[in-house]
Amino acid sequence: MPPADNTAFLHEASRRRSLQARARAEQAVRAAQKTRRPVTVAGIARTAGISRSWLYTQTDLVDAIKTLKHGAASPARTGQQPASIASLQRRLEAALLRAKELRATNAELTRRLETAHAEIRRHRTDTS
Repeated sequence: MPPADNTAFLHEASRRRSLQARARAEQAVRAAQKTRRPVTVAGIARTAGISRSWLYTQTDLVDAIKTLKHGAASPARTGQQPASIASLQRRLEAALLRAKELRATNAELTRRLETAHAEIRRHRTDTS
C-alpha cells in the first residue's frame, strides 16, 4: 500500500498559518500605534508570536513599524502606498542617468569588439 499523499493538506495548513501570522502581526502593529512606547520589529514579532525573519519578509509591515519607530504618523493601512511625485522624479532621474551610463559602456564595448574583430581579420590575412 503506497503512502498517502498529504501535500495538499500540508500546503493548506501552511497557507492558513501564514494568514494567521499576518493577522496577528497587523493587530500588533495597530496596537503599537495606540501606545507611546518604543516600537521595534523584535517587539512586534514577540507580541504577535511570530519570527522576526518572517516579519522582515512583510515589507509593508516593516515600513509601518519603521514609521512608528521614528514617531511619524503611520498610514491607516499597512499595504502599498503610492509614491510621491518627488520620489518618482528622483527615481526617473536615476534611471535616466543609469541608461546614459549603460549607453556609454555599450558604445565602448562595441568599439573594443570592432577593434578585436579587425585584429583577428588582420591576423588571418597575415598568416595566409
